[in-house]
Amino acid sequence: MAKIDWLILISYLVASLMLGLWLSRRNRDQADYFVAGRQLKGWLAGASMAATTFSVDTPLYVAGLVGVRGLAGNWEWWSFGVAHVAMAVVFAPLWRRSGVLTDAAFTELRYGGPTAAWLRGIKAFLFALPINCIGIGYAFLAMAKVSEALGLAPTPAARLQLLAIVGVLVLVYTAAGGLWAVVVTDMLQLVLALAGALAVAFYAVQAAGGMDALLASVRELNRPELLSLVPWQLEGGRFSWIEGAGISVPTFTAYIALQWWSFRRSDGGGEFIQRLLATRDERQARIASWVFLGVNYLLRSWPWILVALAAVVLLPESTDWEQSYPLLAVKLLPPVALGLVVVSLVAAFMSTVSTAVNWGASYLTHDLYQRFMRPEAKDRELLLVGQLASVVLVALGVLTALLSTNIGTVFRLVIAIGTGPGVVLVLRWFWWRINAAAELAAMLGGFLVGFSTSVVPFLRIDDYGVRLLVTTVLTAVLWILVMLATPPESAEVLERFVLQVRPAGPGWAGWRRRTGVEPQETLLDLVSQLVLSCAVLFGALLGIGGFLLKLPVWGWGGLVVAVLAVLGLQQRFRLQAGLRGISS
Repeated sequence: MAKIDWLILISYLVASLMLGLWLSRRNRDQADYFVAGRQLKGWLAGASMAATTFSVDTPLYVAGLVGVRGLAGNWEWWSFGVAHVAMAVVFAPLWRRSGVLTDAAFTELRYGGPTAAWLRGIKAFLFALPINCIGIGYAFLAMAKVSEALGLAPTPAARLQLLAIVGVLVLVYTAAGGLWAVVVTDMLQLVLALAGALAVAFYAVQAAGGMDALLASVRELNRPELLSLVPWQLEGGRFSWIEGAGISVPTFTAYIALQWWSFRRSDGGGEFIQRLLATRDERQARIASWVFLGVNYLLRSWPWILVALAAVVLLPESTDWEQSYPLLAVKLLPPVALGLVVVSLVAAFMSTVSTAVNWGASYLTHDLYQRFMRPEAKDRELLLVGQLASVVLVALGVLTALLSTNIGTVFRLVIAIGTGPGVVLVLRWFWWRINAAAELAAMLGGFLVGFSTSVVPFLRIDDYGVRLLVTTVLTAVLWILVMLATPPESAEVLERFVLQVRPAGPGWAGWRRRTGVEPQETLLDLVSQLVLSCAVLFGALLGIGGFLLKLPVWGWGGLVVAVLAVLGLQQRFRLQAGLRGISS
């Protein structure tokens, strides 16, 4: 890196620190510190959600997926788009109506008694420490890989020193500024991260001779999986599975039909829920979800994929495709442009870590310390505990990074240990019979089975799809048996939930009659909106990819599906508005 690039990086780090310290003046209590006083506008909350998932590890992860498995490997994360559409259409207004501070605290709104308290405490512990620290750890791992490839820190000692410096900066502005600092800096970080990704993609494609030359070079490699949006191809009128994709039939089936609803984020996900709870109202919560969908899937995917395809052509001898993204940046970008990309990667890293730290600290402070240790604690004490918890989480995240080597492997471990409870998390919104014992069994069962089948030698299941299926089935058997063996929640708890959240669906019909509450929308309305919205998202995603990669069938097919789905949504909204007008 040239001196100007170092100057850009240092200026950015100092600006982030000063902005976080300045925003710390907004924090008066827990609501300010952990949910920004519930004053976020939808576009800002959505941008923050997108920035959070745009970590330094994600372009490396995508480069590794494409380099090893081809385009279809992206279904490992594209499949979560269904859950994220459900978040926008179904769950965003429900979460905002709940009015809780964390999703762990929600358990004592939906359930009651000692079991609900145990569930809240265990969930807060698991999400704040082992699960969250693994996420922080692989962000630090990715940052270490990037710093090595960019020449920022060529030795292990230098990498540790760099991570310590950046980690301390993140810790200071996050601990001081709370969610306000996280969200506002997220907006800046998202702009920088997108600009950096576009810059690397532009220079990489140009180095490969332009788009047409790049695609021709990729085809000459005789690796059909590289330009196939699905892991099969049509040859001579017959479908054949692309072996080079390295994706088995069970694994791809698990991506599409299982992973997105069985994972613990099926109704939103902790840090996303935190942003939804921080919005001003239900409408802004929905806007936040749609902003996230557009940026995360439609805007970000393709620059990363173009860089990954260019890397296959320009770095044919590479043995670690995850490193190809920063290596191309160093090799191709001139000064200032390289500085921008370095800042974009550091910004992406800081966004993810700051969110994880603030989110984890909210569990440790609100759901463990205040709930079980010091219910009488005042705001000043709780803010101090939140800041101390932030220090602990950063330290544990660095330790986790030192024990890891491969980003993709860590990503799949995170999915595995979170698989199983997703269906319970969805059903608890729509069926009164789900109780705290069932959710507790699903959460612990999914964690233990997923961890065992991923790590324990004699229980390990190598096929990813089979592993998810086994985890989901065993967890389902466990939570169903536990639910049937334990009593339902009390009438008082269920009535309180219905009055607060106004859930839809036949599973609450009796309780709605009992309380005189009408749902905002019917279950049929929600399901139809979900299907049509998924068609919009995936039609647009595949259509953009089809046109970009000169695959006209995918391009026009995706465009037609997206446009028809938009027209269908408009028709549904007009019909619902007319029915509401008649009923009023």
